[in-house]
Amino acid sequence: MTHVRTVFAQLVDHLPYMAFYRQVARYQGDYRSRHFSCWDQLLCLLFAQLAYRESLRDIVHSLHGRRELLYAMGITGRVSRSTLADAGEKRDWRIYESFARKLIGEAQRLYAQEPFGENLREAAFALDSTTIDLCLSLFPWAEFRRTKAAIKLHTLLDLRGSIPTFVRITPGKVHDVRMLDQIPFEPGAIYVMDRGYLDFGRLYRIHTHGAFFVIRAKRRFAFRRRYSRPVDKAAGLRADQTVIWTGPRASYPAPLRRVVFYDTEKARRLVFLTNHFELDALTIAQLYKSRWQVELFFKWIKQNLRIKSFFGTSENAVKTQIWVAITAYVLVAIIRKRLGLTVTLSRMLQVFSVHLFSKVLVHELFANDNENDNLLQSPNPQKSFKF
Repeated sequence: MTHVRTVFAQLVDHLPYMAFYRQVARYQGDYRSRHFSCWDQLLCLLFAQLAYRESLRDIVHSLHGRRELLYAMGITGRVSRSTLADAGEKRDWRIYESFARKLIGEAQRLYAQEPFGENLREAAFALDSTTIDLCLSLFPWAEFRRTKAAIKLHTLLDLRGSIPTFVRITPGKVHDVRMLDQIPFEPGAIYVMDRGYLDFGRLYRIHTHGAFFVIRAKRRFAFRRRYSRPVDKAAGLRADQTVIWTGPRASYPAPLRRVVFYDTEKARRLVFLTNHFELDALTIAQLYKSRWQVELFFKWIKQNLRIKSFFGTSENAVKTQIWVAITAYVLVAIIRKRLGLTVTLSRMLQVFSVHLFSKVLVHELFANDNENDNLLQSPNPQKSFKF
C-alpha cells in the first residue's frame, strides 16, 4: 500500500526549503537556537493560518493533540507557548518577508498567462491600502490617532492572478501617497490607483520610468484642453481629451489624457487621468473598474486568514504574522496552479482547515469540486463589480 503523508506535509513540500534557509542565514535567525528553529516557527504559524487558530495557546493545544504526527509534518522543535512567543518577539521579521517575496515571484511566473480583463499585453497592477485597527495601550508603536492605534497594509496587486507583488506594513498615520516613492515601477506596466494617490510630482516619476498610470481625478482639477477625440456615448463615455494640468505647482509638464465616464447605475460622473494614449477610452474605464480586485484581496485575507488579531504585541511579532499570512495565501495560490485545480482559494482553505492531519492526497480532496472560478471569488470582474 502506498504511504500517504499528511495534507499539511504535502503543502509544505511546495515551500522552497533552501531559499528559506538562505534568508535565515542572512539575518542569523537561528543564532543560539537549539530547540526551536525558524523553520519550526514558520510551520507553526502556517498551521495557525491554515487552521485559523486564535491564539498561541490554541496553536500549541491543536498541535499537541496530534503530537505523533509533528515530525512527519516537518516540525521537529519543542512547541510551546513560550517558545512561540519568544520567537515572535526576537526573530527578525525580515526573514519571513524575504521568503514571502520568493514565493510571490514563483506565483507571478505561474499566473503570468492568466486571462485578465480586455486581454491586455501589458502587466497591470492595482495599488491600495487597508487599515487594521489596534488597541493603543497594547500597540503604542502603531501610531494613528491620539486615542487609537492602527497599522496600514499597503499592497500592489498583480491583476493577473491577484498576487500581491509589493507589500508595506506601516503605522496607520502614514499617508498612502508615500508608497509611490517606494514602488520599483516596471517599464510598460500599468498602475491603477484611486484619487488618494493623486500627486502630480509622483505621477510624473511613473511617467519618467516608462510606466503608465490610471487614476481617478479629484473634483478641482485645473486643466487646459488641447483637443478631444470622438467617444461612444452609448458605452457610457462622455469625453476623451488631451489636456495640460494648469495647477499652481505644475510638477507634471507632459500632456495628460482625461477620460470621462458616466455610471448609469449609480448616476455619477467619473473622471480618469492617464498617461496612456494608445488604449481606447473604454478600456481605461474598465481598467479602473478592475481595481476592485485589490479591495477583494483585502476582504478575503481579513476573512480567511489571521491578520486582524495578533499572537504578539511588538512590531516584530505583528509583521512576522502578517508576512506568514501572505506566505499562506501565495502558497495556496501556487498549489492551486501546480495541481491544476479550478476551485477558489476560499474553498481550498475551508477544506485544508479540517484535513491538515488527514493522510490523503491533496488533489483527491477536490475530486468532486467542479468550480471554475476566479482565484478569489468572481468569474468575471468586469461584470460583477460596479464603479
